[in-house]
Amino acid sequence: MAETTPNQPVTKPPSPFVENFKTVMKKLKKNKAAMIGGYMIIFFFLVSIIGPWLTVHPVTTPDLTNRFAPPSTENWFGTDNFGRDIFTRIVHGMSITLYIGFASVAIGAFFGVLIGVISGYYGKKIDSVLMRIMDVLLAFPGILLALAIVTVLGGSLQNVVIAVAIFSIPMFARIVRGSTLAVRKLEYVDAVRALGATDVRIIFRHILPNIMSPIIVQATLRIATAVLTASALSYLGLGAQPPTPEWGAMLSDGRAYMWDSLHLTLFPGLAIVAVVLAFNIFGDGLRDALDPKLKD
Repeated sequence: MAETTPNQPVTKPPSPFVENFKTVMKKLKKNKAAMIGGYMIIFFFLVSIIGPWLTVHPVTTPDLTNRFAPPSTENWFGTDNFGRDIFTRIVHGMSITLYIGFASVAIGAFFGVLIGVISGYYGKKIDSVLMRIMDVLLAFPGILLALAIVTVLGGSLQNVVIAVAIFSIPMFARIVRGSTLAVRKLEYVDAVRALGATDVRIIFRHILPNIMSPIIVQATLRIATAVLTASALSYLGLGAQPPTPEWGAMLSDGRAYMWDSLHLTLFPGLAIVAVVLAFNIFGDGLRDALDPKLKD
């Protein structure tokens, strides 16, 4: 008989989550565009956290003696029509932009996922009622729906988050419903149900963990849409109110002077483009990495 060593350590197999994470990262690293987008997003977060502590110019205090100053070593991006440093305002506006993007998508995803999984799991009348409500919301273009909501609620940063969150709900609900319909028919769900598991346990322990990939991808791409929509609302005067250094509001302030002082709109516009582009290309790469049908 083979001898056993009582003190021999037992090797614990790696968890499926760790293995899946390694596979996704391996695919992501092969996608150079996605990696660039990811590095840009990390850079934006660092700027939003550290940047405000490194700027030396005031954010909202006017300096009428230094209006429309061109880019220089003193004012890297120049100054606006009130003499405020544009670079400082863009750095401080980074946290506002990321807050709007993540907060609105988080709220929209929460309610959208909840509606989608309930609709897909229970079906029948519940599915019909919930999806018809989502169809009504989807019938309106996103920017028009957000515009109508903000018009009713009033222009403010919080109302922009609410408006963007509401028009994000139907997209998440439709995606989650479709994924739930596919997963609930699998044999392991029937087996768990036969063992006496409640609907809540089946949904949160066995269905949601298996449909997270499309939710994560949709959330990443939706952040770019949220940033663009929030900037558009602020540009129209329905979002963040002056003197808040929100990029859309900065574009709105500088549009009357753009022909004589292009830097007033150029740099806020480039900042919006950079953030939207970063989340879009990272989301595209993440979608490819999380797709099990694509080979390494």
